[in-house]
This record gives sequence, structure tokens and C-alpha cells, in this order.
Amino acid sequence: MIPAHNEEALIGSTLTALRAAIDTVGEPYEIIVVDDDSTDRTAAVAAAHGARVVHVTLRQIAAVRNAGAAAAAGGVLIFVDADTIVPAATVGDVMKATAAGAVAGGASSRLDPHAPFWAKAGWLPFQFAAPTLRLPGGAFMFVTRAAFDAVGGFDERYFAGEEIYLARALKKVGPFRMVRPAVITSGRKFRLLGFGGTLRIWLTLARHGMVALKDRKHLGFWYDKHRD
Repeated sequence: MIPAHNEEALIGSTLTALRAAIDTVGEPYEIIVVDDDSTDRTAAVAAAHGARVVHVTLRQIAAVRNAGAAAAAGGVLIFVDADTIVPAATVGDVMKATAAGAVAGGASSRLDPHAPFWAKAGWLPFQFAAPTLRLPGGAFMFVTRAAFDAVGGFDERYFAGEEIYLARALKKVGPFRMVRPAVITSGRKFRLLGFGGTLRIWLTLARHGMVALKDRKHLGFWYDKHRD
């Protein structure tokens, strides 16, 4: 399931890679794109790549992810960001993990080759800490339908960081596994904001603490118009 708002520039590549990755597993599947009030050709591009498009007007990522889950019929839900490339081996590891009893998990992510050097350097601690701490980023996460329903899905009080709270809840339900290799996510926000703009946003988050995740006005990194 892919949440998307004005993602026409990148969602085609995401869908092409995702379909190729899932095809290697040899299991039936569907790809759902939840088009959240886009004003560009996101929905048309998604449909052209064979995705089922669900239209919503929410502008709240947890609610959008929940809408996608509600539309899905599968027993395993995989959440992928619209600007993220998923390797085939990562999907294969998901299937192995769920077959072995994992109820949920995720993968670490690395920035695309075009991300600024300073962004890649700042990203490294998150990339390498994720497997150790078992903290998936929102770019890639999987969960069985039963476990997702058991915890009530994503907490819609949060406009960002929703995957962290879901992961905490899921770890109480059953085994939580991090899979490999890492997915590749776009560095476009860093490129467009620049070092100064990125620093200002993260300092604002540090100043307000976790409560900032409940207020979209502090979350321009995710909700402002950062599109290539």
C-alpha cells in the first residue's frame, strides 16, 4: 500500500520496482495507491502502472495508511512510501519472516545517490540503528492483517512518526523482524530544503518534543510542497 500526495514525478519508478520485486515471490498480490487529494497526475500514473487507486482527502499520513489497509484484502500488508525503491530480496525476506511467525517488521532505508553529502552523513546513524533497535522508518513496513487489526492500525493522532507508535504496539502482539536489504528512499526533501532549511525544521522538532508530531504546523519536512 502506497500513500501519495502529488507524487507523479516518482511514483512510476516506485511502482515499477515494487511490482518487479513482488513478482519474484510468486504469490498473488494487489498494489493499492491511496491518492490523498493530489492536484497532479499521481492517480493517472498509478493506474497506468497497474495499481488500484483509492481516492481520499485527508492530508494526514496515519489516516491515509489506514484507508489503504481498509481497502486491502491480503493477509500481509506492506506499506511503502511513494518515493521509495524496494529490492526484490527485501520482499523475499518479508515472506520468509511472516512464514516463520513474525507478525510485523520493517527495513532500514538509505538515501538515493543524488542526496547531498551532508544529508547522507546525517542519515547514517538512523540507517544503522534501525536494525538494532528494531525501529522501521515509514518508507517500508509490513504487518499481518491479524496483528494490524489487533492494535487498531496506525494512531491517527500523529501526523508523523506514526510507524514508531505502531511498531511499539505490534511488538506486544508477536515477533517483530527487521529484513534486508535496505530500501532506497528519495533525498529530494534535503535537496530542496538545503542544509539550513532542514536544520531549522529539526531544531523546531527538538524544541517541541514528541508533542510536535501531533501538530502539522511543526511538520513542514513532510507536509510542505517538497517535490522535484
